[in-house]
Amino acid sequence: MAVDLVGFLGVVLVAYLVPGPDFLVVVRSAAEHPSKGRAAALGAQTGLCVHMLAAAAGLSVIATRSPMVYDAIKLMGAAYLVYLGVRAVLAARRAARERRSSNETATYAPREDGPARGRFRSGFTQGLLTNVLNPKAALFFLSVLPQFADGDGSLARQIFLLGMLDVIIGVVYWFALVVVAARLRALLARPTVRHRWELATGWSFIVIGVSVAAAA
Repeated sequence: MAVDLVGFLGVVLVAYLVPGPDFLVVVRSAAEHPSKGRAAALGAQTGLCVHMLAAAAGLSVIATRSPMVYDAIKLMGAAYLVYLGVRAVLAARRAARERRSSNETATYAPREDGPARGRFRSGFTQGLLTNVLNPKAALFFLSVLPQFADGDGSLARQIFLLGMLDVIIGVVYWFALVVVAARLRALLARPTVRHRWELATGWSFIVIGVSVAAAA
């Protein structure tokens, strides 16, 4: 099997460097707690595995060739992104009201966001659903990966191997991003910065979700 690994790695790296829903979920989770950020990263890459296996099995062909199925996936993904955004915006406003009512001026400690098991489950679920409900990930495996495969070999096997390489690269990238985001926790613990961060990420989710729904 001869594949264009250089070209493939270039495309994958560019795809990860361009911020999208996965980026927002991982960074926002890591800002709350490093373990939640790692869980979100693992969830996103697990979702990527779902798309990879579906593409290798040919299931993505059915989804992308059926406008109704494709649009349904897009709308579900858009709805979930809007849900995450609305929840973040409401949380930011609720925290602001609580600070005003208590006249709290001290700097907050970084938020622990519940027990460790709850943090992992929350982060993993958000990362998984955000990726699984993103049809662009399915299209990537269905239309982009085959371009770097050897036409003389087993396409399904090559898509699987290239997909696994994509997943491994993603885990390394996301975990490095979690380290950077976690170092900013002290900054994000400041009430004003935290409020602006929650609003910015929340509205970003909403804008992305609405744009996805409008394109469906």
